[in-house]
Amino acid sequence: MNDWSSDFLRSILDAAPEGITICEAGGEQALVYVNAAYVRLTGYDCAALLGRNPRLLQAEDREQPGRQIIRDAIERGVPCRVTLRNTRADGTVFLNDLSLQPLRDADGAVTHFIGYHHDVSALQRTSDSGIRGVPGWVREDRVTGLRSHAYFDDILQRDFALAQRESRELALLLVDIDQMSCYNETFERTGGDACLKRIARVLTTAFRRGSDLVARWDGGGFAVLLSNMDSDHALEHARSVAQRIHSQQLHHPRSIHRFVTVSVGVAVRVAGRDDKPESLVRAAQAALERAKAQGRNRALLAVEKDFGAVARGKLTAVAS
Repeated sequence: MNDWSSDFLRSILDAAPEGITICEAGGEQALVYVNAAYVRLTGYDCAALLGRNPRLLQAEDREQPGRQIIRDAIERGVPCRVTLRNTRADGTVFLNDLSLQPLRDADGAVTHFIGYHHDVSALQRTSDSGIRGVPGWVREDRVTGLRSHAYFDDILQRDFALAQRESRELALLLVDIDQMSCYNETFERTGGDACLKRIARVLTTAFRRGSDLVARWDGGGFAVLLSNMDSDHALEHARSVAQRIHSQQLHHPRSIHRFVTVSVGVAVRVAGRDDKPESLVRAAQAALERAKAQGRNRALLAVEKDFGAVARGKLTAVAS
């Protein structure tokens, strides 16, 4: 059956047991489609949902780490997975496990995002992560076994506040596999997952202090949080890791370096009273962008203007 009609495809989505939404990638990211399961999940009818941003389900509960993850994913046109506290039409609160995937047109531009929604409130009641309500079952990344992005985000919030109070340095490393999309195209998903696992092992052996935290970030990316480490030592560690990964000699036929390499953005900050954890993340992303632009397979340190750019909201997507 090669010529499925739009009505037939819509009937498939409407019959799905999980909530499914489609929203625009630009502007207000308004919902253009919701399936029957999502209507049941939220208690809102289609007319109340279509044309509106899904954030209406957070009501006044806007200060959630997952919301920043979603904003960054939409800005960069990449997938993400978060757990959000949502409020139904009748005022009851539920925990929503949301997987967001970009939809692209024939030219590769992201036009929409499709969301898959699950009510995991019952799992939260039987699982205790001990960190800001993140359920235990989402603490671990399924591919690499590292901590998940959601868990990392909560630890970052906690450790940033502690570093702020104690006026000590906090370092963030964003490690991204160079040309990962090309690697996946060549070796498909199985090969890509194997590569991620190899890089994860290198990172876990490189950062052994009890306070060090290594997590899967997104796609071919990883994040490392280091307490009480100055910029010189953090950059030294980052360069050592990049060299160690290159020395693994994982064949990458479409890389100019012949083997799998990584680029690393490093941000180190003694947090001021008015600073936010997002400033550290975005500064590391800015440094990572420069490392990519300068030829990949290198680590660069964020400079002061990278932290200042946060307040203006200026950040471009990171090339692979």
